[in-house]
Amino acid sequence: MGMEFRPFYLAREWQKMGHKVRIVAATFSHLRKKNPSAKRDFEIQIIDGIEYQWIKTGEYEGNGVARAKTMFEFCGKLSLAAGRLARDFAPDAVISSSTYPMDTWPAQSIAKRAGAVYVHEAHDLWPLTLIELAGWSPAHPFIRLLAAAEHSALSRSDAIVAVTAGEADYMLEHGMQSREKFTHIPNGVVLADWEAAEALDSAHLDAIKALREEGKFLICYLGGHALSNALDTLLDAAKRMKRDPGFAFLLVGSGAEKPRLEARAKEEALDNVLFLPPVGKKQVPSLLREMDALYVGAAPCGLYRYGVSMNKVYDYMMAGKPILYGVEAKNNDVAEAGCGLTIPPGDAAALCSAAATLRSMSPAEREAMGSRGRSWVAENCDVSALAARFLDVMIGEREKRDAKHLR
Repeated sequence: MGMEFRPFYLAREWQKMGHKVRIVAATFSHLRKKNPSAKRDFEIQIIDGIEYQWIKTGEYEGNGVARAKTMFEFCGKLSLAAGRLARDFAPDAVISSSTYPMDTWPAQSIAKRAGAVYVHEAHDLWPLTLIELAGWSPAHPFIRLLAAAEHSALSRSDAIVAVTAGEADYMLEHGMQSREKFTHIPNGVVLADWEAAEALDSAHLDAIKALREEGKFLICYLGGHALSNALDTLLDAAKRMKRDPGFAFLLVGSGAEKPRLEARAKEEALDNVLFLPPVGKKQVPSLLREMDALYVGAAPCGLYRYGVSMNKVYDYMMAGKPILYGVEAKNNDVAEAGCGLTIPPGDAAALCSAAATLRSMSPAEREAMGSRGRSWVAENCDVSALAARFLDVMIGEREKRDAKHLR
């Protein structure tokens, strides 16, 4: 269904280990490329071997009232069914895993009724994200509700899992009782997917072949076209390098900003920029391996003081290509792995200089740089290993509880 892969990958790994897993989710999410159809609430479907139980919610666009309504709808229906879910599925562990923290209350209820371990998994820091990025007032009733839910999740969880290590500092200030409750489990990659990649379609292959025949050094951005991805910086760099015929910039994907970016490139006659449609997830390896360098950027964001864990970066690393990294955050996986060049966010001149540096390297030097990234991500972000670590957290909490009851 696309975009939100982490719960699916973890569930699949746990099932391989012999455990039974059920994902309870809303029928609509803006993060999916395809949403499911369910005729009734709590209908169970098996999709790619994973058991899903769907709660019917409305649809929405953007981040307005309609989206908030689906949150209340999902959490309300889940709360009312907590007793039935606890009885029918009888979980040993319950994980709340959403962008927003309000699902902590029904998750806590299910866990309490089932005598299960309760784990809160944090993807984003809500309500801080809405306050710092969207400019919401901390006094707004919705922000206060989110803050209460966040405090409840952090203070009442048996364990807390987060995708960035820096979030521990924030959580200690917002309800988490001790650092021992915290475990950092980043986003990851499925190594097997890179061994069974699908071929690109002719539209992408033909475009890449034509650029190769012209001797271009290919710099690619793959992913959503949003303001947060700093793609104007990439176009700024392309504009600066119009006189250098050796470079071509490819932007592959879709998103709200794509029409504007295409119009800008046309207006400024950026003949060294090519926009291509999205590729399927299984085609990602085939696309990235065709490139010489890969770009990732992010608009400056105060939230990054707690770190980032970007799926895009890990895909880039797995491709074994040098990365042009325009992100400022508490952590820097690219620098740690030694698999690319870091530039200040929004600095087109620095991006041009870094691109020229990569092109001046020998193919062997670029290959060695990319290889370091591939080795690093395989060692640190293999989903099967991450799932095992997550499972250890739940088993450890269960053993603590059993030992306490024996005493």
